[in-house]
Amino acid sequence: MIEFTGERVVPGQVDPDLWAEHLSRYALATRWARGSQILDIGCGAGYGTAELASQATRAVGVDLSPEATEHARRAYPSSNVHFVPASATALPFADATFTLITAFEVIEHLDDWRALLAEARRVLHPDGVFLVSTPNKRYYTESRGTSGPNPFHTHEFEYTEFQKALADFFPYTTLLLQNHLETFAFYREAGETAVEGRMDGVSGSADDAHFFLGVCSLKSTPAPGGFLFVHRGSNVLRDREKHIRSLEDELLEARAQYAALHQAHNELTAHLEEQNQWALRTVTELDATRERLGLMQEELESRTRWALDLNARVQALEAERDMIRSSRWIRLGRSLNVGPDLEAPSPEASPQKANETGGGV
Repeated sequence: MIEFTGERVVPGQVDPDLWAEHLSRYALATRWARGSQILDIGCGAGYGTAELASQATRAVGVDLSPEATEHARRAYPSSNVHFVPASATALPFADATFTLITAFEVIEHLDDWRALLAEARRVLHPDGVFLVSTPNKRYYTESRGTSGPNPFHTHEFEYTEFQKALADFFPYTTLLLQNHLETFAFYREAGETAVEGRMDGVSGSADDAHFFLGVCSLKSTPAPGGFLFVHRGSNVLRDREKHIRSLEDELLEARAQYAALHQAHNELTAHLEEQNQWALRTVTELDATRERLGLMQEELESRTRWALDLNARVQALEAERDMIRSSRWIRLGRSLNVGPDLEAPSPEASPQKANETGGGV
């Protein structure tokens, strides 16, 4: 099973409206499918090619993705259906091969979209019909809103531009508008495969259309009439009610998530505020400590200078004492037992001790 990425529709992986929107184009194409040789350009998952093959002699689906064509081969095995990996701008088929060619929601994906139209004309039988669809640029841009441009689209068309582009390659072109309309259906419980219909007309203009679908040919053909498609089991109101309930559930969940995130945000804010206050207190304490350290450093330097000065004085006194000791007058006085006793151990000696060891001159 290939994954739905938004580039191509995968059955069972998209909502019913989107599925019906794409399938309805193939339902319209079955008008020209009976007994035809059909080429489905950009076949994707292959569901449309298989739809056309139910009434065709042969149907070939091509897609640039080998993964998509391999999925299509497994999903829709049939003797008259073939899937080929190939480029829409370089088709591997002979001229005038197919009597019906479809290219639904492909042209806007191509940089060289003119090559697609040229190739479709080349392989189209002179009596054949080419059906090509694309979203209306004006409506499509508005409908996507804040999600922005479709990343898989390289060129989108407005009505006049699309009409002219098709006319450059096909002499006979009719442009149909595709819209999703409200209808009221009456049917038995088992359902109906064919119903009588009445269409009182629709309002709106090409500018308001959702999609454009070109019916192109090389010869004049009867103008196609209107076509209504009712998807199997569709009940728009019920589907909308289910969708609304689903959105309400999503809204409740989103609100609960928001409340949890808001509470977590408040708790984180309170924690950060507490941390900020702690940091401020720490900075204040650090500044005070630095100031005390500065004062202590100054006191330490002052005490160091005082100690150095005191040491220098002591050294000077000791030098002076040594000089006096070595004086010959002192040595003479010591021999005569007169003068001061310079050998005294310390200046703290008692006066009595000093009187005993020496006298006046």
